[in-house]
Amino acid sequence: MTKIPDYHSHDEFEIRTRKLEELRQLGVEPYPHHYTPLSNAKELENEYQEKSIGLSEDAAASATPFSRLAGRLILFRSMGKNAFAHIQDETGRIQLMLNRELTTLEGYQPAEELPELNPYKIIEKKIDLGDIVGVEGHLFRTHKGELTLFVKKLTLLTKTLLPLADKYGGLVDKELRYRKRWLDLISHPDVVKTFRTRSRIIEKIRAYFQELSFLEVETPILQGIYGGAEAKPFKTKLHALDQEMFLRISLEIPLKKLIVGGMHRIYEIGRVFRNEGIDRSHNPEFTLLEAYAAYWDYYKIMEVVENLFQALALDLYGSTKIPYSMQENGEIVEIDMKAPWKRMSMKEAILHYGKMDVDTLSDEQMRQYLEQSGQVETKKLKSLSRGLLIAALFEVTCEKHLIQPHHIIDHPIETTPLCKLHRDPNLKKEGLVERFESFIAGKEICNAYSELNDPQLQRQLLEKQNDRREAGDEEASPLDEEFVEAICQGMPPTGGVGIGIDRLVMLFTNSHSIRDVLYFPWMKNL
Repeated sequence: MTKIPDYHSHDEFEIRTRKLEELRQLGVEPYPHHYTPLSNAKELENEYQEKSIGLSEDAAASATPFSRLAGRLILFRSMGKNAFAHIQDETGRIQLMLNRELTTLEGYQPAEELPELNPYKIIEKKIDLGDIVGVEGHLFRTHKGELTLFVKKLTLLTKTLLPLADKYGGLVDKELRYRKRWLDLISHPDVVKTFRTRSRIIEKIRAYFQELSFLEVETPILQGIYGGAEAKPFKTKLHALDQEMFLRISLEIPLKKLIVGGMHRIYEIGRVFRNEGIDRSHNPEFTLLEAYAAYWDYYKIMEVVENLFQALALDLYGSTKIPYSMQENGEIVEIDMKAPWKRMSMKEAILHYGKMDVDTLSDEQMRQYLEQSGQVETKKLKSLSRGLLIAALFEVTCEKHLIQPHHIIDHPIETTPLCKLHRDPNLKKEGLVERFESFIAGKEICNAYSELNDPQLQRQLLEKQNDRREAGDEEASPLDEEFVEAICQGMPPTGGVGIGIDRLVMLFTNSHSIRDVLYFPWMKNL
């Protein structure tokens, strides 16, 4: 037997269902197929904010501008002969006035089973807050100066069977807002603004890379071998081939194969999936931008990254400086995206912010410090090589200080098997690679390399990673022979970058949880 949903027992559901049937008996179609608004709330406000358009008497006589709108009814106050209401559309809210004598209801026909009612009375009694309506009539300004539509005809577009959030308390429970994003969007215009900004950011990113002659491409989400990052993948099965498959953890490997194929400036914006923790900055699926350019290196990529962020700031704020409130203390800081950004090697950052010279520290001294910090698992510390200990020391001592934009350059080779060894012989001897991560507001915002294109060294590094995987490290990727084969057939010198779109949007919308910038963040089942 099919389980009856909980909302069916809601008192309001039963009341509104009865109203729905009564409206049908009166000839009112509660779910028509289409409606054609002529404008929206914002357009009308912009068009008439400086114009004198008359009073309600002029609108009643059809002597003022005509308009037709559609939106959700969010307020209704009956005041005898007239009623004042608000509808909300995708751009904002506008006031309506309905009149007992002049407002009609589309489709209304008196029914024998029900006493004949004035259309105004039907609207008052049968139309509920939350219903979606179309209204047409004439504009006027109230004595207080509020732009208002004198409604000559109301058309019911959608009869709602459940109420919106309490109009006084509103929808305040954060978890409920994330679970029922549609209610969140209805109740909180600022959330709509955040997602509009997200779309604008992605649009501007595309335009930026197209201006640099990059081609947008699409690569497979389902992969037989995962790689390009260190993360535990999601597993699935392709039944047609009886084959284990993985959801991609990165975009990197297929994009590099396209570079080998001669597509020398490419980028992709797409979802990636990592079967790991959920917190304020991590969601199991997230949106990633990766871009690769043949004949570039990490120095050129640094310029591209900082110029992109500078362009976004100018577009969104009209300035390279953007406001950001620090989560720890609520302090509003001004972050300046103006290029060029400060550049520091990982060792220099540890010396400057952590007051430690790693070249004078033994592995055991670094392990002791990290263990005392309580930020790295003791069990994990035992298996970390010197390069990974340095990276962990940087994370613990430096990241929180990187408020203004920083490029942290020249990382230990153990941090990635896909990056080129440093061109400086001394740094190469130290085992450093041409990698940088950019940090803003204490958070990593991108990761970039001079890409490794030496097939022999590439295979050695991937074999080491595969050994870690076979030893039980679930985040290490398997050896991808096809990728090595592609590199053997010649990948030109290449610069590449990955930028987390969600974290970027968090930064530019002053949001402190990734859930605030995802339409449907992952939530535990109830």
